[in-house]
Amino acid sequence: MPRTADHEERRRQIAAAVCALIAEHGLDAVTVARTAATAGISVGLVQHYFRTKDEMLLHAFAQVTARIRSRVDERVRDGVRHRRPIRRVLAEALAELVPLDETRRAEFRVARAFAGRALDVPRLAEIDAETGRALRAEIAQAVHNGKECGEVDPGLDPWPAAVRLAAVTEGLALQVYRDPKGVRGIPAAELVDSVLAAELALVFTGECRQYADRP
Repeated sequence: MPRTADHEERRRQIAAAVCALIAEHGLDAVTVARTAATAGISVGLVQHYFRTKDEMLLHAFAQVTARIRSRVDERVRDGVRHRRPIRRVLAEALAELVPLDETRRAEFRVARAFAGRALDVPRLAEIDAETGRALRAEIAQAVHNGKECGEVDPGLDPWPAAVRLAAVTEGLALQVYRDPKGVRGIPAAELVDSVLAAELALVFTGECRQYADRP
């Protein structure tokens, strides 16, 4: 019998094929036959793991979310190692959600395809909503941590701040996807840094007491 690890690898292989098809041709291009051809496996094998197109899309979305999560976690770990202020770490983490390179552009297309399909499929809609809730919760936690260390005013409610920062980041992602080269000669990465810095400065108005002794 194949090992569990083999099954997971096969699912990842199929999810990668779905992501590639969406990135190149859009969601309409995702069929069992084309997914099988892209993955280099049989149609029967794809159907063994995923009964419907929505199941394939859900797994592809989960893989994309996991990759983004891994990068964000690494940003946070790096920030802790180097004793960076929460505001800077959060800026770097949020930038991972913006399609500033080909990898993130492909991920953005998958996420948009999932969100579009979720409009008509309640099961996917709940997962899409939960993904948004999780993002807001993590931003709110970062703001709360900022209150603890002095970067954020003690009286600030983290949740409205989290909603605003999430909305700005999602809007930035769409703008950058539409205009990947930037606007009026300003590179996209520079615009993203500028907008995120301005928004975060409204929330993180103080200095971190924990790192106050840092030169």
